[in-house]
Amino acid sequence: MNNRYDVGDAGYGAGPYELVGYDEHGQPVYRQIPAQQSPQAQQAAYDPYAQQQGYGYDPYATGQQPPVPPYDSGRPAPGSGYDPYGAQAPYDPYGTGTHQTSGYDPYGQAASSGQQPRVTEQSAYIPQQAGPAEGPHAPARPEEPRDGDERDYHTEQFAFVEEPNGNSEDVIDWLNFTENRTERREEARRRARSRIIALLVVLALVAAGGVGYLWYAGKLPGLSSSGAKPGAGTPVGAQKRDVIVVHLHNTAKGGTSTALLVDNTTTKQGSTVLLPNSLALSSDDGSTTTLAKSVDGDGSSGTRDQLGTVLGTSIQGTWRLDTPYLQNLVDLVGNIDLGTNTDVPDPDVRKKGTEPLVHKGSEQTLSGKMAVAYATYRAPGESEDAQLERFGQVMQGVLRKLSSDPSAATTTVQTLAQILDPPLTDRDLGAFLAKLAELAKGGAYKTALLPVQPDGTLSAKTSDSVVKDILGGTAKSPDAGSAVRVSVQNATGVKDDTEKARVVLLNGGFTFLEGGSDSGTQATSKVTYSAASHKSDAAEVAKTLGLPAGSVAEGTVSSGADISVVLGRDYQPGSS
Repeated sequence: MNNRYDVGDAGYGAGPYELVGYDEHGQPVYRQIPAQQSPQAQQAAYDPYAQQQGYGYDPYATGQQPPVPPYDSGRPAPGSGYDPYGAQAPYDPYGTGTHQTSGYDPYGQAASSGQQPRVTEQSAYIPQQAGPAEGPHAPARPEEPRDGDERDYHTEQFAFVEEPNGNSEDVIDWLNFTENRTERREEARRRARSRIIALLVVLALVAAGGVGYLWYAGKLPGLSSSGAKPGAGTPVGAQKRDVIVVHLHNTAKGGTSTALLVDNTTTKQGSTVLLPNSLALSSDDGSTTTLAKSVDGDGSSGTRDQLGTVLGTSIQGTWRLDTPYLQNLVDLVGNIDLGTNTDVPDPDVRKKGTEPLVHKGSEQTLSGKMAVAYATYRAPGESEDAQLERFGQVMQGVLRKLSSDPSAATTTVQTLAQILDPPLTDRDLGAFLAKLAELAKGGAYKTALLPVQPDGTLSAKTSDSVVKDILGGTAKSPDAGSAVRVSVQNATGVKDDTEKARVVLLNGGFTFLEGGSDSGTQATSKVTYSAASHKSDAAEVAKTLGLPAGSVAEGTVSSGADISVVLGRDYQPGSS
């Protein structure tokens, strides 16, 4: 093997040294710069078989031994028998135990001479440089780069020192802040997702509850038949109803308007039945009277009983509603909205051409004063039914704005400070109106006009849609053949003449109907009949009252009467 440490230490030989590289341990490696050689020496240097002289062969054929630096105290000097390659005996590659004394010498040594060290290049280390561990198996030195060649550095030739960095804590803090910020964002996203999921669950539960309620109430579209209603299979007569009669008294101009408020608890349907003032009723003495006269004369209880008899239904109470209370009621519920069918002038303004108090149109908002004016208005030439229908609109508008809570509705009634007719109490009226208000808000409410004939009676054909279907009763009008109904209007200027005529007619077997007093007076009296069948009855009435036969004539009679009488100044009560 080529031992690169056999040249000794630098600085102890002749000639200068130069740096040729670094070994595997990072130590510098030097070599001796050769002296100038002659051409002969250069030629001999290439003779691999040149004879060796003395210590070793001359690689440059100069005949001189190269100077060898002295060895240190720990290393034997040349010539002392020391073989730097440990070749004291010839190399036996096959372990035969025989020593080869002649043959091929790869280092150019003669067979007869001793083994000499092979020197390929003079190299040495700087003084005091420690060489590698010696031994037969020392690692081979890598070939050093020659002058002009690029040096090859290896990673084991460098040492890396980890220097402390003062900013390391700041970097760690920043990384922790970034990590915490990211975690907070993720936590916020998770909370937002949880809230959205909870909201969706609540909405789903509310929707399911609403659908369940609609299904239970039978109001779910598509699942119930269009014509099916609660209690539709129950016979009309067996259906349960609560009925209250309302009398609107116009305290400013006089007159009354009557309606029935009906709550059908079986079919869950509310209704307002408008009753014309000409409706014929039977009084306690068997005489026939009209609804308007009954309200003015018999009072609430008598009229309620008579209506129950004629309509075949049970009426639980009477609500007298004067126009000032109606105005307060509308104001308490916060005005009403309805469609008006005419312009209504302000009753407090007498000047013509002024702005109307109520305008015609849909979705008109009416205050208390406007509602009263509209409910009691009757235009010139209009029938009584037109005014009655406006009153029904106002009542339904009030019910739509009234609270459907019984306690709140009772409070509203008590706020009016009315004195109700027994047996109706404010608590009963409040609970009843609350039920109707709920039906009106739900669309299960209607208003109907009771149809009557010219004489004020009810026919089975025209009244079935109201009396039978809404009230569940049977019309029982007074018997038309029992007595001839005579309407008397006083135009004599003497108020007592009306009462005297009533007594005379009742004693004569006629039914007396009061027709009121004329604003003026007439000279002659008149007896009018509308049907030829009542001509003889008209002549009998004139005779009973002491009127001449020429006063009888065919013409128009008052509503609900068979014969109409106008008493003039020629009427003499004592002559009858």
